[in-house]
Amino acid sequence: MLRYYISTFLISVSPMFAQKISYPQTAKVNQIDEYFGVKVADPYRWLEVSDSAAVKEWIKAQNAVTFDYLSQIPYRNQIRKRLQEVWNYPKMGVPVSYGDFEIIQKNDGLQNQFVFYIKKGTQEELLLDPNKMSAEGIVSINSWSVSENKRYFAYAWAKGGSDWNTIEIIDLQTKQKLSEKLEWVKFSGIAWYRDGFFYSRYDAPKAGKEYEAKNEFHKLYYHKIGTPQSQDELIFVDRKNPLQNVSASVSEKNDLLYVFLPKGTAGTAILYKKLTSFADLKPLIAHQEAENQLITTLDNHAVIRTNYQAPRYRVVAVPLENPAVENWKTLIPEAENVLTSVRYMNGYFIATYMQDASHRVWLFDKNGKKTNEIKLPALGTVAGFTGKEEATFTYYTFSSFLQGGNIYKYDFITHTSTLYFVPKIPFKAENYETREVFYPSKDGKKVHLFITHKKGLKRNGKNPTYLYGYGGFNISINPSFDVRLIPFLEAGGVYAVANLRGGSEYGEEWHLDGARLKKQNVFDDFIAAAEFLIKEKYTSSEKLAISGRSNGGLLVGACMTQRPDLFAVALPGVGVMDMLRFHKFTIGWAWVPEYGSAEQSKEDFENLYKYSPLHNIKPASYPATLVYTADKDDRVVPAHSFKFIATLQEKQKGAKPTLIRIDVDAGHGAGKPISKQIDEWADIWAFTLWNLGIKKM
Repeated sequence: MLRYYISTFLISVSPMFAQKISYPQTAKVNQIDEYFGVKVADPYRWLEVSDSAAVKEWIKAQNAVTFDYLSQIPYRNQIRKRLQEVWNYPKMGVPVSYGDFEIIQKNDGLQNQFVFYIKKGTQEELLLDPNKMSAEGIVSINSWSVSENKRYFAYAWAKGGSDWNTIEIIDLQTKQKLSEKLEWVKFSGIAWYRDGFFYSRYDAPKAGKEYEAKNEFHKLYYHKIGTPQSQDELIFVDRKNPLQNVSASVSEKNDLLYVFLPKGTAGTAILYKKLTSFADLKPLIAHQEAENQLITTLDNHAVIRTNYQAPRYRVVAVPLENPAVENWKTLIPEAENVLTSVRYMNGYFIATYMQDASHRVWLFDKNGKKTNEIKLPALGTVAGFTGKEEATFTYYTFSSFLQGGNIYKYDFITHTSTLYFVPKIPFKAENYETREVFYPSKDGKKVHLFITHKKGLKRNGKNPTYLYGYGGFNISINPSFDVRLIPFLEAGGVYAVANLRGGSEYGEEWHLDGARLKKQNVFDDFIAAAEFLIKEKYTSSEKLAISGRSNGGLLVGACMTQRPDLFAVALPGVGVMDMLRFHKFTIGWAWVPEYGSAEQSKEDFENLYKYSPLHNIKPASYPATLVYTADKDDRVVPAHSFKFIATLQEKQKGAKPTLIRIDVDAGHGAGKPISKQIDEWADIWAFTLWNLGIKKM
């Protein structure tokens, strides 16, 4: 068994006090890999085996150091108490109507997970309480669906935030759970057809390798109610391509099966067939180089939202019997703003557009003529528009940085929105404001920035500032209310969100300008945001923290290694830190279209090696760093964070702490219990504020 040894260093934690931190100085192995003639050392390779006794021992040792440090910050418990106060208000998810009843998710305040209810008229009846599925509150419901005959409620649950799901079924007449249980489900929908549904799964992984083994040969099955999983019918698997994922949906009229074949995160091909049998799938859209999303089926045409020859997206009608591209008909053409989502209900396309990262919503008739605008109360983000296609109304939610989760009911007959639910959050939002600005990046590109803070803020360069970014995978960062930010804002903090290249804020061109060989643009955009905030005297390097999760964790890791002088605090969460080996674990191979592959291309290797956070830690003075991850993260495996912090602790030459917080029995973040979130964010804010020089709160 590999062993580590403890070495004690005197670390000056901040100008306020000094304490001894006994870092677990991690053992090394003689691991050398060669990429296109370049030899690369990987001395902490053993930390990739997350279920080994040595790694578990190392996790305990690292956590002991981290939590000892955090326990000495005098206002840590004060922050936790405030988080409990502001989190403790009734919450509701967007209702979904099924004609004579609705499915509603509610949380009375501090419940770890939302509870499902059936609402008929004014009466609500408990349907499913995931809080009772685990004493620790670590079981979450990740997806669910009601059968076409409204008899069954199928739901996919996960434990500890894992991507592995189990599907179970409740009979809505008897409210009893059925006996069958579908296991090893991952990246799956639940698409009902007659007396069963289509879903996607992998074969069972080897015992002990559930959270790190490479996921291959995704399979689409049909499950019939009342039968064991062993009798499920295999519908599709690509035997020639082990990295092909697959999912399915069924048309609203229950007569067509659509099968979706994504190419990693790059684009999606679509197959289809009439549901007389499950054989003979035919191509609808054969190419995988564009993002193609099915909206509905109208008049023997599949209606698709696509960025094919339209980087800001358009809506096209694809004839089922002759789906060649030259036969596509544009219903809603590409516009100046990005078309982010489309739903079809009551004869209208509900089209959500994005302008400078904020949403606008318009209705179009079935022929693509613009008819009505759903006016929003302010600059913000909408989601929802739930319900069946024939419904006369729908629900949606609106939020902004200072307004949280108002639910509206929209009437298609009167074309009016009425408030359905308003959360009563114990926070004086009227004392704060959000500004929008643009700043120049390194190459002169204008980048959009949201800045939220107390009204009357003095721009004197002394404000603690939290700069957040993501910048990847064609994902936008839109205004949204985040209760976790309240203690920081109340402490006089400035919250800044940069809409970096790599995201979808300005369409596919914006995305590709921050992907693969152009990934450095994303880091340049983020660094330029920090420099802008300092130049405009919102803050200074001594008062600036940077944060990001997942791909955003990569962002923070790259920026802190490229410009360690620019930031006081770095908070890389569940980050992709080893850019040479990310594709070897779980679903990491799906990110190759976004990042490239160090094994497949010399050009990719040279690019990845140049910015890979793990491989660019040199002896230097780095910001106070709190890496945070979870031992059961099977999306971005924790070895990324483990190897990064071990290297950082080895090479930190400055006086600032370099710690890692490892959640136990938790995953990438989805479904994390509120109790764990409160603990996590009390620690993050305590660490951040203390290392930004805040002596008291």
